Amino acid sequence: MTKQTPATIKSTIELAFKELSEEEMKARALDFNALMQRRRTVRDFSSREVSRDVIDACLSAAGSAPSGANRQPWHFALISNSAIKREIRSAAEVEEAEFYEKRAPQDWLDALAPLGTDSDKPFLEHAPYLIVVFAQKFVVDNKGNKLKNYYVTESASIATGLLIAALHNAGLATLTHTPSPMKFLNTILERPNTEKPLMVIVTGYPEEGARVPDIQRLALNEFVSVHEE
Repeated sequence: MTKQTPATIKSTIELAFKELSEEEMKARALDFNALMQRRRTVRDFSSREVSRDVIDACLSAAGSAPSGANRQPWHFALISNSAIKREIRSAAEVEEAEFYEKRAPQDWLDALAPLGTDSDKPFLEHAPYLIVVFAQKFVVDNKGNKLKNYYVTESASIATGLLIAALHNAGLATLTHTPSPMKFLNTILERPNTEKPLMVIVTGYPEEGARVPDIQRLALNEFVSVHEE
């Protein structure tokens, strides 16, 4: 698929920027922080239907992310088909079993233990939507030329972060799933080998009575350093 590249940008437009009062800025920042602090990774999903319009709006928000040279080096594969979800689950559980039984060092297993994870991934079938994020190594311009992308993983990861925030803002639960290796996703979803699968975003409503691990996030001063005059 041909994408817009810097060479195709011939003009500029006025920045659509509205300055806010300091009070409104603080209120928005505090409200958004409170919203995101309530976000938790969910592993028990309901099969309840979710509006496709909501998902599309969240994906569109993800597509607004900044990217190296504006190449937008990402592809999101949206899956609701039951047979495809079942196939993804089956392939993922093979890799997960290998990880938990053979590949993972003990310190990694110890770190995962409080979360209660294992190789069984029923959410890959139960949730109404899976969104597989692919990072694209190059794009094709309108003349059929291959153009290298820049900061591919960084750009796709920023877009994925926006997607997770948008889904949470819309009232949906999410889970990031990263079986390793993930090349089976290229095969199942018929994506080219030049695309690297980064993760599977599982989304939908949480199952009624869903529970999550009792864990804490780092305090601000534990992950931020300040360098002031």
